[in-house]
Amino acid sequence: MVDEPPIVVGVSGASGAPIAVRVLDGLHAAGVPVALVISDGAVAVLREECGLAPDALAGRASATYSDHDLGAPIASGSRPTRGMVVVPCSSHTVAKIALGLADTLLTRAAHVHLKERRRLIVVPRESPMPTTLLRHLTSLSEMGAVVLDAAPPYYLHPRSVDDQTAYLAGKVLDHLGVAHRLYRGWKAEAP
Repeated sequence: MVDEPPIVVGVSGASGAPIAVRVLDGLHAAGVPVALVISDGAVAVLREECGLAPDALAGRASATYSDHDLGAPIASGSRPTRGMVVVPCSSHTVAKIALGLADTLLTRAAHVHLKERRRLIVVPRESPMPTTLLRHLTSLSEMGAVVLDAAPPYYLHPRSVDDQTAYLAGKVLDHLGVAHRLYRGWKAEAP
């Protein structure tokens, strides 16, 4: 029996680490294999925003790789995946992906997803967005990536930051084709 291809989750050093944790929780709950890469910059953000060390996320993934391991399976287009999300995606990481600078495993895996025409989602968390970031995001969108801004869903009347985080994680899972119960859409019937 062939193993199911994983979804690659890259966590970079932008604010928004709780979104990454909720995405990983949602994928784990759905039984989806996950290949996880955490950038050096994300380590401090995970600790600051979630009180977590990177090892705490390992239980939510099928495989965890060092961002320095350019020989990992997800660095090659010959290894199938179900898609990739970079959540949160720092301005630095957006620029490197848009410019094809694949010098870390996270950026190499994103490059592979673009070149193989696989689903790539980036979740930038920057405000305001400088012109250079907007240009790089436009470039990624033109290459086929989904740019999923970490914007709160006010129309759903969230009552807490956790509600907003669940919504954003749910939107990521929607774009990855993974069923979840993290939020109910606009005027959805009660379950």
